[in-house]
Amino acid sequence: MTGAAHGRFVVVPAAYVFLLRGAEAHTEVLLQYRQNTGYMDDHWAAAAAGHVERGETAYDAARREALEEIGVTDIALEFVTSMQRTRGGEPIDERIDFFFTARAWSGEPRILEETKAAELRWCRLDDLPDPVVPHERAVLDAVRTGTTTAYSTFGF
Repeated sequence: MTGAAHGRFVVVPAAYVFLLRGAEAHTEVLLQYRQNTGYMDDHWAAAAAGHVERGETAYDAARREALEEIGVTDIALEFVTSMQRTRGGEPIDERIDFFFTARAWSGEPRILEETKAAELRWCRLDDLPDPVVPHERAVLDAVRTGTTTAYSTFGF
């Protein structure tokens, strides 16, 4: 019997990678412009992100997504926050998102899933494009202000 049959929610895990570059006052983040995904299309989002697969750690998922989506390897991941997320009481699966930053990697980031991303762009943390996926924007704002915490929530 599934969790839904018991009236419990199902937690869906995902990993996000924000590549960063530049000095602290002028830090830039690499974002992708989403298209044709069915979720948050026409929004700016992490250059690499996706579901954590069965038997995979969030770190492994972040490395895999960075390779699959933007072609970078040897990524030096730094854990930022875990975010428990919902959509204000809507009957959807609850989410647990694991956010990482990286300032070192091998390879030049490029779009590898051309049907899902229209553009990659380096953007200053203090001048992000509009719109950014709202829960990702919350994390980027916390990274910019140095106010990240190990655990955060969104949508409750």
